[in-house]
Amino acid sequence: MTSVLRFWGTRGSIPTPGPQTARYGGNTACVSLTGPGHRLVILDAGSGLRPLGHELMASRRTPLSADILISHTHWDHIQGLPFFKPLSAPGNSFCIFGAAQEGVGLEEILRRQMDPMVFPVPLQALSARIQVTDIREGELQLSDYRVQTFRLRHSGTTLGYRLTPAAGGQTIAYLTDNELGPGGSYPVGEGWRGRLTEFLRGVDTLIHDAMYGEQIIEARRGWGHSTPREAVDLATDAGCRRLLLFHHEPEHDDAALDRLLHETRAYALTRGNGLAVDAAAEGMEFSL
Repeated sequence: MTSVLRFWGTRGSIPTPGPQTARYGGNTACVSLTGPGHRLVILDAGSGLRPLGHELMASRRTPLSADILISHTHWDHIQGLPFFKPLSAPGNSFCIFGAAQEGVGLEEILRRQMDPMVFPVPLQALSARIQVTDIREGELQLSDYRVQTFRLRHSGTTLGYRLTPAAGGQTIAYLTDNELGPGGSYPVGEGWRGRLTEFLRGVDTLIHDAMYGEQIIEARRGWGHSTPREAVDLATDAGCRRLLLFHHEPEHDDAALDRLLHETRAYALTRGNGLAVDAAAEGMEFSL
């Protein structure tokens, strides 16, 4: 049984459209996963959610339904929701999952993003049926996937997701906005790195934050992000088969990401476990 993984937004922090980012893309975080039962799972709702919505509406023959897993509620991970056309169509239904932040529930955070002070259409005016559920580190069952969650090292409550097809098949993990190196103070407890490695043990495809290059990371410690080499080390330690570098730095154009990918592949070869490394790009698609 196969799943189809597709990238709609791969950038971090802020959209960066333009000719210099055309190949890897300028939209912020959004990934779609269509399982064997054909129900759609969407990982994060950055500006890449907008083109996904256009494609879904163009091909719609029956009402749409999907599950949306939010890693955390920083703007670059939720800013696409107000522009997601399927939310404005009667008959569609969406289940949105994510963590509360500082005692404020996910639904309230999404409502505030669309408050009339900052956006003309409130969340409650949308025509689709929307169910918002607060989740924590643990497990939930979707129609096609068993989903396990793990708290990451990033400001606020940020969750990584491991998705295992219920009918069997390759396992995917999505860990963006995660600081693997030293620095920062995060309430993740002792032994976090070892627990994270075990959480990822045997994952086939790991999508991981790789925002900062080696030349800049020392100035960015404590900002909640990782380098490509740190992501390679984690993937290797966990026995992953494929690593997809994600949450690209907005200052990195296509040429810079080409260089970063070349350097990271060379480093991965020194680890000697056959890890395949790619840099996520808008439109990139995998059958898993």
